Amino acid sequence: MSTLNYADIGDVVPRVTGERAALDETVDLRIGKLDRRQFLKLTGLVGGGLMLSFSTPRALANAAALQPNGYIKIDATGIVLYAKNPEIGQGVKTSLPMIVAEELDAAWEDVEVVQSAIDQGLYGAQFAGGSMSIPMNWDALRRSGAAARAMLVEAAAKHWGVEADSLSTKDSHVVHAASGRKLKYTELATQAAAMPVPDPRSLTLKKRDQFRLLGKRITGVDNRALVRGEPLFGIDQTLPGMKYAVYQKCPAIGGKVRSANLEEIKGMPGVNDAFILDGNGNAMELLPGVAIIADNTFAAIKAKRALKVEWDESDASKDSWSHAKAEAERLTNESGPAVVDTGDVDAAFASSGKRTSGFYTYHFVSHATLEPQNCTAWFKDGALDLWAPTQTPGQGIGSAAKVVGISPSKVTLHQLRCGGGFGRRLYNDFTTEAAAIAKRAGVPIKLQWTREDDMAYDLYRAGGFHQMDGSVDDDGKITGWRDRFITFTNDGRRPVSGGGLGAGVFPAGLVDNVRVEQTALPWKNRCAAWRAPGSNVFGFVVQGFLDELAHLAGRDPLEVLLEVLGEPRQMGRRGMHTGRAAGVVRLAAKQAGWGRELPHGHGLGVAFYYSHAGHIAEVAEVSVDDDKRVKVHKVTVAADVGPIVNLSGAENQMQGSVVDGLSTMMGLSVTFENGRVEQSNFDQYPMLRMPSTPDVAVHFVDSDYPPTGLGEPALPPLAPAVCNAIFAACGHRIRTLPISEEGFSLA
Repeated sequence: MSTLNYADIGDVVPRVTGERAALDETVDLRIGKLDRRQFLKLTGLVGGGLMLSFSTPRALANAAALQPNGYIKIDATGIVLYAKNPEIGQGVKTSLPMIVAEELDAAWEDVEVVQSAIDQGLYGAQFAGGSMSIPMNWDALRRSGAAARAMLVEAAAKHWGVEADSLSTKDSHVVHAASGRKLKYTELATQAAAMPVPDPRSLTLKKRDQFRLLGKRITGVDNRALVRGEPLFGIDQTLPGMKYAVYQKCPAIGGKVRSANLEEIKGMPGVNDAFILDGNGNAMELLPGVAIIADNTFAAIKAKRALKVEWDESDASKDSWSHAKAEAERLTNESGPAVVDTGDVDAAFASSGKRTSGFYTYHFVSHATLEPQNCTAWFKDGALDLWAPTQTPGQGIGSAAKVVGISPSKVTLHQLRCGGGFGRRLYNDFTTEAAAIAKRAGVPIKLQWTREDDMAYDLYRAGGFHQMDGSVDDDGKITGWRDRFITFTNDGRRPVSGGGLGAGVFPAGLVDNVRVEQTALPWKNRCAAWRAPGSNVFGFVVQGFLDELAHLAGRDPLEVLLEVLGEPRQMGRRGMHTGRAAGVVRLAAKQAGWGRELPHGHGLGVAFYYSHAGHIAEVAEVSVDDDKRVKVHKVTVAADVGPIVNLSGAENQMQGSVVDGLSTMMGLSVTFENGRVEQSNFDQYPMLRMPSTPDVAVHFVDSDYPPTGLGEPALPPLAPAVCNAIFAACGHRIRTLPISEEGFSLA
């Protein structure tokens, strides 16, 4: 269980969306409380048609009534729907327009989807993170489609001289059933543009059983272009006269340039310039380093390899994983500040007949996006254009403007498809670097990171350590639970991003006596949100230890998990619903055949986690041979995430989370010594290969709850489900991620 707070990306999102209170109100799914002034009608004819946009109140406060961008554009040539948020592989360029199309009653084959411009005055927050694209925009987009449909109906009623309530819509047509007449939306667009904007309170949204499009499998709107290899990504961008740039930073974060062989580098073939940038004092934006500009990437990278830099490391990181682990082991014997303290854990331990303990460890990991960081930038006549694959374009505009010393209004960011994000591209250091280099270049430049850059200068998922202690009574019921958590801090005040536990952590509120302590070790390397921040590791620890307690009690882990969840109830305003949790646990267990007889060396493991408002349970079936080689045969996923927008995309997100989670838990780790990352490429960071991919069966609960995002919540239950299954198969309790640290490998 994890409460739905947004501290996971709190360092980024508030700068994009405004104050935290406004974000919380939006995410609280109260977007529907809007009034008439919160519609934008572009009353002038745009291409002889209708263009309508709909945004949250904060966005509309800065929006002009005649802005040429909105969610819907209909003219004589067709229907265009604009996708507002960055596409990072999670499918929002398809799913967000689908929501509009459903209420618009547009046939999907009649729709053209276009990536919108970055205009937060018109669209409100435009970012991809926290699995928030669907929940933040669900109601607004539905009302946008419904409003446009109402205006088209009014135009048809006026055209035919009939009452609007005698008309219906279907497949991009307004229909008058009594006379058999119908008109295409494209034929009504000009007349509809002159219709008054309907009162939002007058709009009747469809009930779920009236959906014709939502819930179906719809192929991604970019799929054909992707298969053809069309230039959709940042790394594909080219401009006339463009040069290519690379940027060398100190291997230890915090180091500065003392000197470099710049003249030698400038004399190399194809090199145009080489110079030092001092950084701007913000490690999340512009670190000090040496920039090289060349005619092509080959010349730039070759010159970078020839660089000889003397670094001033007096303030650089000295981070050491081995030292941190030793310190954490020492601290397991000391109490730390409590974030949860209910009941009396010490008394529970003293009075219980059975106790067990376990020390859980998980390593730092890299985002390892398929597309390394890159950005194309052109600084010309006091203005800056950026072509950037970023998850937070608004923040990217702000930091780039600051580093080149211009107003954000002078920065235009062109939104591009991202070759993977997983939280890495919430942060715009690569965009800021490109802006700073472009200011000196005088021509368009494309900054290209190498894979080694990506590994060395990532913003890592934080490692951590948990000393777990628990007890059960003679009836096998959990009586006490203590989690002594050792995490990391960059500033001495708060845990690193994704490294802090909150009051809602499992099993707070579910077990009578719970104490969760949190101590932070100093750390200088950058840490940041990584797919399902926090939950991605806390799920492994708490669901693994719950399985330990079930076996200590001699009980079925499924039975104990359901007992702990208890009676159906809502855990706080944004917490999980235990009834929904139990529902997905039972569904996953049923579909996986929990309790069936298995071959020798096989085992089933179950885990549940509540993350990003999604209730997800998973059952893994694995086999383990005598050489500790693991084969994950099947993972059964059950999810309650509200109405499904695009079934194809939803299944893809569930399956992708399972594969990503399995890849990470099996063999991925980033270690540090003397402030430096010890892994440099995929030969030392072995990603999962296709033959090791398990069968993934996905089952969705038919739910009327508000929809939630799907990019993250299916990842946290994977590692504990697989590790619990390994224990069931061979009796080895895994307490370390990756499990290769305990001698396991993939069969």
